[in-house]
Amino acid sequence: MAIEFQETFRVSAPIDTAWQFMLTPENIIACMPGASLAEIVDETRFVGNVKLKVGAVTASYQGTITYTDMNREDYSVVMLAEGKEKGGGTVSGTIKAKLQSLPEGGTEVDVASSIDLTGRIMQVGRGMIQGVSQQIIKKFVANAQARLDQPAPGSPASEVAGTSAAPPPALETEDSINVVAVVFRVIWDAIRNFFKRIFGKK
Repeated sequence: MAIEFQETFRVSAPIDTAWQFMLTPENIIACMPGASLAEIVDETRFVGNVKLKVGAVTASYQGTITYTDMNREDYSVVMLAEGKEKGGGTVSGTIKAKLQSLPEGGTEVDVASSIDLTGRIMQVGRGMIQGVSQQIIKKFVANAQARLDQPAPGSPASEVAGTSAAPPPALETEDSINVVAVVFRVIWDAIRNFFKRIFGKK
């Protein structure tokens, strides 16, 4: 079953800083709830672990993420994810990111992904998986924004704020999602879409 999502967010960091952030495995793993870095194989490939817990169902995947395309000219990157679960499940898919400088400063980041999951986690159903995936992506985006919105050490902004030696902000690292909240979100979205179709409202 393929889970697709798209998210666009903005950060105050310049595009070259955001670009380097996207190409650094430690940054990607640090921002992803339930993920840990096992090994950096080379400059285009790293091995990691992801633990996903939905209620009583827990799935742990180990696999590789490979940067299959890194285009500095248009600031786009494509990553291929491949992994396996001890219980026999699999995860595979692509993650695409496109960066664009904003006229007022900062960077807009557009991320699109299509991930296919199999295994015990599918017991909770497609709607639940979709909801949990969206919550994880929101947490990833929030963590990435927190990191990229920090003034660079030694920059005028950091000196003014007195943060030249401040560590990166603490990130959300929990590996389980509030399953009750996800259920209500899925149900509410279904009800809202139902009435939109009836009344033709957008």
